[in-house]
Amino acid sequence: MISVSEALDRLFALAPVLEPDLVPLREAGGRVLARSVRARRDQPPFAASAMDGYAVTEAAQGLRLRVIGEAAAGRRFAGRVGAGEAVRIFTGAPVPEGAKTVVIQEDVDRDGDTILLTDRLGPGPNIRPMGGDFTSGTELAAPRLLGPQEIALLAAMNVAEVPVTRRPRVALISTGDELVMPGEDPGPDQIIASNTFGLYVLLQQLGAEPRLLPIAHDTDAALRMVFSLVEDADLVVTIGGASVGDHDLVARVAGDLGMEQAFHTVAMRPGKPLMSGRIGEAMMLGLPGNPVSAMVCGHVFLAPVIRAMLGLGKAPAPRRQMALSRGIEANGPREHYMRARLTPQGIEVFDRQDSALLSVLGAADALVVRPPRDGARAAGEMVEFVPL
Repeated sequence: MISVSEALDRLFALAPVLEPDLVPLREAGGRVLARSVRARRDQPPFAASAMDGYAVTEAAQGLRLRVIGEAAAGRRFAGRVGAGEAVRIFTGAPVPEGAKTVVIQEDVDRDGDTILLTDRLGPGPNIRPMGGDFTSGTELAAPRLLGPQEIALLAAMNVAEVPVTRRPRVALISTGDELVMPGEDPGPDQIIASNTFGLYVLLQQLGAEPRLLPIAHDTDAALRMVFSLVEDADLVVTIGGASVGDHDLVARVAGDLGMEQAFHTVAMRPGKPLMSGRIGEAMMLGLPGNPVSAMVCGHVFLAPVIRAMLGLGKAPAPRRQMALSRGIEANGPREHYMRARLTPQGIEVFDRQDSALLSVLGAADALVVRPPRDGARAAGEMVEFVPL
């Protein structure tokens, strides 16, 4: 068995950074910027009023000025403002030539075409300078996940098409005679294939394109048939059949099909029967069949691999620290990922940690990470956890 850290290193060595796609700006949200892009204009592209008011050459209490025109957003005043003059201006409008400050409308008394600057006059020019936000050529650096703020910035930079990393294509294969799909009527010895659907959503949230393949029954012929449907996948994920029992055929059949194995079994709980390698042009990751084991391995291994493929760096799942709300017993020889929940009193590790208990995983929002042979921990001690 190898450690979790070593398994991640071997997975990262197999994971390619995928090539970029050029997509319309409106489709770039949630994607990863593959190449840095530069602004195609200044923002604002002209000196702009920050307030509704009057553009003037100078401002002092008691000044009377003649209003000679108006400037609105999208419609500038074409002339020049001189001494003794003012232009009515609205927020976002270009500041007229000659104006040095904008007096806000609340500081002015107006009578027809004349304004008086009152004793309410406040400080500041109320003008946003040209290029005050960013200038032409300003870079938005890659890689980065593009959220609403970045999309708004790219739009302001006048970037209509965005280079984003292609979404990883992931083929998901559940294995086992005991499995049926949700909605079907299971036989007396069968269960519902749950792992695949949880992993499917996890992959979607990570920015991949998952594809559900048919359940592979426990025969060489069935496994070979499903493997033949992998097609153009960047990553093949099998669930179940990765152990060494008489009915665990995935490693042997994949080997017969030319898989170059990187490792098989990891010193962790849950999730020991984990394997990886390369089959054809695709990376392969074999997850254990127990539902909690599969989902934990999804967070610990699959998520970092997808982020690496998207160009977001090769790093383990991020960890945080929190004090225990109550004590826990000493850990065994394997790194243990214990289902837990965050409470105002600290992080609480669930009593039941059986790898078949999806209800406990459903109640968890964290995995407490216990190093091998970690001693007993008392309430109040700090522990590391992976947020879910």
